[in-house]
Amino acid sequence: MSQLDPRLARFAANRTSRRRFLGGGAAAAAALALGPSVLAACGSESGTSGTTSAEGGPASGTLRISSWPLYMADGFIASFQQASGITVDYKEDYNDNEEWFAKVKEPLSRKQDIGADLVVPTSFMATQVHNLGWVNEFSADGIPNKKNLRKDMLEAQMDPGRKWSAPYMTGMVGLAYNRAATGRDITRIDDLWDPAFKGRVSLLSDFQDGVGMVMQSQGGDPAAPTTESVQRAVDLIREQNDRGQIRRFTGNDYADDLAAGNVVVAQAYSGDVVQLQADNPDLQFVVPDSGGTDFLDTMVVPYTTQNQKAAEAYIDYVYDRANYAKLVAFTQFVPVLADMTDELNKIDPNLASNALINPPQETLDRIKAWAPLQDEQKQEYATMYAAVTGG
Repeated sequence: MSQLDPRLARFAANRTSRRRFLGGGAAAAAALALGPSVLAACGSESGTSGTTSAEGGPASGTLRISSWPLYMADGFIASFQQASGITVDYKEDYNDNEEWFAKVKEPLSRKQDIGADLVVPTSFMATQVHNLGWVNEFSADGIPNKKNLRKDMLEAQMDPGRKWSAPYMTGMVGLAYNRAATGRDITRIDDLWDPAFKGRVSLLSDFQDGVGMVMQSQGGDPAAPTTESVQRAVDLIREQNDRGQIRRFTGNDYADDLAAGNVVVAQAYSGDVVQLQADNPDLQFVVPDSGGTDFLDTMVVPYTTQNQKAAEAYIDYVYDRANYAKLVAFTQFVPVLADMTDELNKIDPNLASNALINPPQETLDRIKAWAPLQDEQKQEYATMYAAVTGG
């Protein structure tokens, strides 16, 4: 595989904060500590003129997008503007889910403009904002290309039929290992507990990413979690940690230990391993036989939007397979659209043939998404896991 753009390496580091859930880390505590007087300054009264599409006509005017850094292919916005006639104000100002929520919760609660017509939160945050009533549903015919979504994305538990959330990019959470160091293939969660790897295993510190695949190996289901199934997985992790099997619990910084040889098997994100393989072809990524999980960033329209029609036109443009292939080529994430092989081949056959970017269906079939969790569940599960990880 060819050497990757160095900007992508920086992008991987940004993903650590995305994996942290409200109530599960220091960022959440900091967000909750911000007072209303600070937050209120972030919004302005809604209704600013000059951005809304004409009623009944094609989308027009200005579309304001708030997204993550390094999540947009060069030239993509310009191409959309040329094709649609819509002016796009694209900001890479979404750096952390909890940080963003702390900034917008007060103005949104007052139905004040937050300076964005389209936002790209991680799925758990999209659900949280939707449950507060702060997200608009899409119009019935506003996104015709929604039909191109993968079936599992279209009928996801968080939003069946994708009435208010539009998947943008996803990735797999599985196991990365150094084949030269392990001396054998890794295929099961039980392989993590091989005495030969004592002290050279790392697990993810986020409770969903860390616990989900262990739950599945015990017959649990992240799509229908219970306190008992989570506790059983946490107990196994605690046992292995007490034995010294686990070197440490990590965010994205497991990559450093893998590269240095300090860790030979790590829970990992597929996009990171794509990048690491460019320097070390001995590194492999696998979704365990019993299953792995995923993460998903989604596009949503705040109910304070000034141009929903333009937001829907943009989502529809993204969901054209030829357009979307350009985004996948840049981000190196797993597509949310079905049948992307031909379009990826047109850009680079290495993209289409890379199972970490364009996974076969049998791999996708082993991926489970966590059910949308209530705040009480998040707090309970995160606390249980933090008692082991020290987080």
